[in-house]
Amino acid sequence: MQMTEEQKLWKRIERRLMKGMMEYGLVDDGDRVLIGLSGGKDSLALVELLARRARIYKPRFALVAAHVVMRNIPYQSDVDYLRAFCEDLQVPFVLSETEFDASTDLRKSPCFLCSWNRRKALFTVAKEQGCNKIALGHHMDDILETLLMNQVFQGAFSTMPPRLVMKKFDMTIIRPMCLVHEADLEELATLRGYRKQVKNCPYEHESHRASMKGILRQLEAMSREARYSLWRSMNNVQEELLPRPIADE
Repeated sequence: MQMTEEQKLWKRIERRLMKGMMEYGLVDDGDRVLIGLSGGKDSLALVELLARRARIYKPRFALVAAHVVMRNIPYQSDVDYLRAFCEDLQVPFVLSETEFDASTDLRKSPCFLCSWNRRKALFTVAKEQGCNKIALGHHMDDILETLLMNQVFQGAFSTMPPRLVMKKFDMTIIRPMCLVHEADLEELATLRGYRKQVKNCPYEHESHRASMKGILRQLEAMSREARYSLWRSMNNVQEELLPRPIADE
């Protein structure tokens, strides 16, 4: 029997999900994983993908989804929709509220402060729920865009790793969709009818993420293998062919 386009899409996404989880050792038997559910297509897909996987495959792990509301950002969350979405997948849903003051640290961008305070809220919920890992919905495009942004704006060869042990918080952050393409998630969101949340962030214009997304597309237009070459470059750092730090001279 021939597969439908939706079945082919699910198979492609789940294959990349499982490859990332296996290759980077993201989930172990007995884990209790908190999913950061922002309400966007990526986090909704992550809830559905992990819920499907937790019911079928080993290792066995438990899930909880948490949505963090930033009180001072006009991001209109449809909490009832998010709760119902999780309940339909038999994933417990937790709502948390927090806020931040951008004037407290002018050295950091408001986007960084917002993200960090959301992350701290997730750490708190994870501890309360007895979770040992937090899963975030970043996909391959997010990781490559961050790699480029850090090179251009920070002068650093770094990005968001698939697995990050946060010793200070006794928590591990995982990104199960690290090998999944954003284009596939966009198609999935359309087919599944994921409901969009209303976002009206006053600081969004300060982010370079959208511009870097366009640059990644330009690179792929130049070379079909661009994203894979960029990914491989993170494990192929040829230090002998790089300039020495100026401090050494």
